[in-house]
Amino acid sequence: MHFSKLWIVGMGFCIFSTWGMKAMQDNKWVAPASADKLANPVKGDASAVKAGEVLYTQMCAICHGNKGRGDGMAGMSLNPRPSNFTKTALQEQSDGALFWKLTSGRSPMAGYEKILKEEQRWQLVNYIRTFKK
Repeated sequence: MHFSKLWIVGMGFCIFSTWGMKAMQDNKWVAPASADKLANPVKGDASAVKAGEVLYTQMCAICHGNKGRGDGMAGMSLNPRPSNFTKTALQEQSDGALFWKLTSGRSPMAGYEKILKEEQRWQLVNYIRTFKK
């Protein structure tokens, strides 16, 4: 390979490596725009919030903490750290974006598409909304 081609390949690698490192440092997890179009079928349903609380306590609090601050005992050593559900930036996300994240997961968090029914994931979205400041 010619020197200039090697230089271009090397520079491309450096740029993409730097970009990837920056994304890891920013810890941004962005749902696709299509997720914003998903409608929450149990929005405003008090029984869905209660069901979501039960699920959260069983499955999420260990990492995200009892008060949703991302400070659960099992989450302290994770990278990236669990989301803080009390943060404005998280609460400003659409229900569909939160649902998509629960469904898809991102390491180290599992995706719950095969573990929880669709309605249960929406219930969790409703309960996560209760952490809004």
